[in-house]
Amino acid sequence: DILEGCMSPLVLSAYSGWVLDTVVGQWAPETAPSRSLTPEESAPLANRSSSLEKVPPASCQGSSPLSSTEPSETKGNEDLSLLEMDQEVFPAVLPSKVTEVEGCIRMYEEMHRLKGKEGLRQRQEQQEQMVRAVYDLASEQLKRFDELKELKQHQEFQDLREVMEKSSKEAQGQQEKLKEEHRHRAKVLNLKLREAEQQRQRQEELERLRKEEGQERLRRLYSIQEEVLQLNQQIDPNYRHKDLPRIDLSTYSNRGNQICGLVSGLIRTTSERGFPTQVDVANTERALQEMRGLISSMQQEITAAVEEKRRRDEEEEGQKQKELLKKEQMKAQTPAPAQQSGGKQQKEGLQFKADKSTMQWYQQLQDAAEQCVASFSGLSNCKDNSEVKKIKTDLQKAATIPVNQISRIAGSQLRGIFDKINNLLSGKSVQSGGRTVSVTQHPQGLDFVFYKLAEKFVNQGEEEVASHRDSAFPIAVVASGIWEMHPRVGELFLAHLHKKCPYSVPFYPALKEGTSMEDYQRMLGYQVKDSKMEEQDHFLKRMSGMIRLYAAIIQLRWPYGNKQGTHPHGLNYGWRWLAQMLNMEPLVDVTATLLFDFLEVCGNALMKEYQMQFWKMMLLMREDYCPRIEAITSSGQMGSLMRFKKFLEKCLQQKEIPLPKGALQSCFWRS
Repeated sequence: DILEGCMSPLVLSAYSGWVLDTVVGQWAPETAPSRSLTPEESAPLANRSSSLEKVPPASCQGSSPLSSTEPSETKGNEDLSLLEMDQEVFPAVLPSKVTEVEGCIRMYEEMHRLKGKEGLRQRQEQQEQMVRAVYDLASEQLKRFDELKELKQHQEFQDLREVMEKSSKEAQGQQEKLKEEHRHRAKVLNLKLREAEQQRQRQEELERLRKEEGQERLRRLYSIQEEVLQLNQQIDPNYRHKDLPRIDLSTYSNRGNQICGLVSGLIRTTSERGFPTQVDVANTERALQEMRGLISSMQQEITAAVEEKRRRDEEEEGQKQKELLKKEQMKAQTPAPAQQSGGKQQKEGLQFKADKSTMQWYQQLQDAAEQCVASFSGLSNCKDNSEVKKIKTDLQKAATIPVNQISRIAGSQLRGIFDKINNLLSGKSVQSGGRTVSVTQHPQGLDFVFYKLAEKFVNQGEEEVASHRDSAFPIAVVASGIWEMHPRVGELFLAHLHKKCPYSVPFYPALKEGTSMEDYQRMLGYQVKDSKMEEQDHFLKRMSGMIRLYAAIIQLRWPYGNKQGTHPHGLNYGWRWLAQMLNMEPLVDVTATLLFDFLEVCGNALMKEYQMQFWKMMLLMREDYCPRIEAITSSGQMGSLMRFKKFLEKCLQQKEIPLPKGALQSCFWRS
């Protein structure tokens, strides 16, 4: 309030109007008679009086003017302006007392203003002192606060250090405790490890002894199998004694084959299981004893038959003179019964060996393959000349990569693969792996490519066709076309096929003296690794793939080749193979599997070519050959035989053999 009073402009106080109204009211009667105003002068006066009357009575009716300590600024200004107007309007009317009052008022206001200034100054000094005191107090308090804060931080640091030291001591104690526990556990673990190591050593020793015993039993099984096979070779179903034309050993031969099949199945089962048990060895020894008894019985029968023949010869000698007249007739009649008897023997006892002509053909193909290998020995055995090794690698890739690319693709792409192989064999340059390759790069290059290409076709049958049966037909049609254009590839293909799958001849290799069991198993087509023969299912799958490829080749021809010529290895070879298979004693699993695969792929083509003769052969297989297979097959190996019998029954019932799945149709070559 004091500051506002000092700084506001100088104005009349709120009670100035009251003073004027009182003074004017008292002096108005005195001045009226002395002077009469004109209308022009009375108007301002009236206006003035009216303006003075407009002053609110609140300012007059309130408390005494002297008790009011806070005059209104607005009203003061208005009163001052009215006073000045009164002084101008009524200079003659207002007496000196008015002036005196006004001066008093102004003096009072001036004094009031001076008091306000003095009070303001004192108040400012007090305020400054108070501010300084507060500042000093605040500074001291800030210092105390900083000191207190520093003290707290120091105390907290001390507490934290004590806690850390305490924690460190506790951690050290815990660490020592853990170390002690660790040492204790280490001792316990060392004891357990030592015990475990001793246990492992004992188990290894037991396992070693078990393996040694198992290997010993396995060697015993192999020796028994070898002896059984050797004894079985002594039973010749075609045996004809010069003095005993009617003796028949087919029963012994069939039983010998059954014993061999049982022993082979037992060895295969034990090989898949691990090592044979003592029971397995006992079973094989019983089979060996039975085989020995069979040989003994056969020899006794032969001996008895010889004795019986000698006795009859002695009886016939007495009647010889009586039959001299009929001797010529007897000579004429003897060939017919002999021939009839021979046919009966052939039907009852089948052969174990292939025909002589077939074996000669087989040997010629193997000799041709060996000669081919010898012809490019300089290229294959070169190890020092890097350029020759590079040529060899490029030629092998150029021959085998296109064969790998054969699949169920469009006929136009298959033709491109055929042209690439044909151009390579024809001496033209081809692109392989970004390089230009030709068989003319090396004098032995053509023979090398012939051999590798034929080998690759057989490998595709063994691997690709075995896994994806539909792929047999596109591979076969390319192989057939290449065979027709380059006959040497076909010869080498047959040589590789017969070596890996002797049943495609058909040919059952015999165990010769001095041949190890592993080599003999390889001759039969098995894969032997680390003295362990492959599983029977895998073996049959490989054989099936190669037979399917062979059955597809003999019925397919390259559609863009010379259609007027004959197939280089056509259906007549398939018919001969089927006939020779049925003339030989069956093998467990193998015979039924291969016959089923061959007929499923090639049966439709053979049916169309041979018609009634084919159905006679199908009937023969169902009525005569399947019982032979069943006689040598154990109950756990009936899967392939049942599948073959079901196929025969269905075909004979429907009088139709369906087209094989995946056969190439005419629309294939238009794609």
